[in-house]
Amino acid sequence: MPTLMFNMFAAHQPRFMVIVLLSIEIITSRCSSTTQELHTGFSATPDSSTASFQAVLNDSSGNFSLGFLRVNRNQLALAILHVPSSEPFWVANPTRAASWSDNTRLFFNGSLVLSDSETRLSWSTATNGDRVVLLNTSNLQVQTQGRPLWESFNFPTNTIVQGQNFTSKMSLLSSNGLYSLRLGSDFMGLYEGNGDLYWKRTVLETKAEVQEGKGPIYARVNPEGYLGMYQTNDEKPADVQKFNSFQQVVTAASFLFVRMESDGNLKGYYWDGSEWLINYQAISETCELPRSCGSYGLCTPGESGCSCLDNQTRFEAGGCFNDVGGELCGEEGIGGNRNGYWVLRKTGVEPPHKELLSHVTKSSLAECEEFCEKNCSCWGALYNNGTGFCYMLDSPIGTLLGSGDATKVGYFKVKKGERENKRVWVRVGIVITVLVMVGIIIVGTGLCVRRWKRRRGVKEEDWASPGPYKNLGSASFRSIEMSNR
Repeated sequence: MPTLMFNMFAAHQPRFMVIVLLSIEIITSRCSSTTQELHTGFSATPDSSTASFQAVLNDSSGNFSLGFLRVNRNQLALAILHVPSSEPFWVANPTRAASWSDNTRLFFNGSLVLSDSETRLSWSTATNGDRVVLLNTSNLQVQTQGRPLWESFNFPTNTIVQGQNFTSKMSLLSSNGLYSLRLGSDFMGLYEGNGDLYWKRTVLETKAEVQEGKGPIYARVNPEGYLGMYQTNDEKPADVQKFNSFQQVVTAASFLFVRMESDGNLKGYYWDGSEWLINYQAISETCELPRSCGSYGLCTPGESGCSCLDNQTRFEAGGCFNDVGGELCGEEGIGGNRNGYWVLRKTGVEPPHKELLSHVTKSSLAECEEFCEKNCSCWGALYNNGTGFCYMLDSPIGTLLGSGDATKVGYFKVKKGERENKRVWVRVGIVITVLVMVGIIIVGTGLCVRRWKRRRGVKEEDWASPGPYKNLGSASFRSIEMSNR
């Protein structure tokens, strides 16, 4: 009925019809441009009815969106997602989350700002631009007159996508904050949070040389299927790490990215149009990961499962002993004072990345152990009787490799209380298990005894009790009484 009335009115008012159609076209174009650009005065708050992701800005291809990503039900992160897979590529502030409530607001006033009065979170691009755009590369930019003032590609979190330059001023940090990817003068490396290098890739200089004085190197994921390292903009890589999709046909739907994973590995992924496929791994062997078996754990190549260095403690997820840091020496702070730790020794072990560890040459195992014992910052030492190399470990012990070679011996310090605490909980578990089993046995025995006594009691009554007094209401007693009469 409203449509019919509108058509009848428009038939008599052709000029009005033209004006309405033009207005609708203008409004539509503004709405569509609003989803691809944010201008001064823009403001948005999270919608309570949104289940997972609320988009506020899209790229022109529709493959990427910027918006509110729900985290832990009641929190949110400002994130860029790959729309077909809902995979996040970038997060504005990965260390703190805002609340999913009306207290959180995203607005643009020259700077793109995420503010939450409840958690006192405030994140800003600190710019003076005139618009915000999301490019079809997934790069978010704050621009002024078309020139970028700020872009998300310069602030990666745990992911770099194809075409994005990764420079020596950046780092990729795993979601748990334990591992990172960084560039050196002529290499890229994976580091633990304490700064220990556990994987290194030096440029091979196959197509270009790294020359001193020509600036730092940078890395980039190439759509042709490799992770390259460069020094200049001549597009000739100094090093190429090939992916599984190397030199495959590149389609409009395909996409590549590399991510620093929470297990300490650097992995590459390939979008084939329907799912993400693992395309590359910096570390192919599980035992070579920094903490594949946790603290004071033992990982033997070719064998499944993990064990503990002391052969006594039961392995649990996370490791065998808590790897708390701090001073290992006693309160006096004198080297060699073992008031704060106890010593664990193990034969047939070696570090998973010994080529990256510093070492000294010692004439004997005892000399190697003494060298570590007198050093308050030394957590362990590994000695090779064949070469005389003494490898020093200056951080809490992670996972060691089981080699089966008796000439390779490990000396490790464990903070006092760690083994005792672990064993206390193990003993508590054993005691509880034993008590439960004893209780079951007692209850079961009691039930059996009761049943046996009941059966035996019936038989004794049948054999010993006089007939007339056994059961006065029984049929046998009544028959005897009638016969006497």
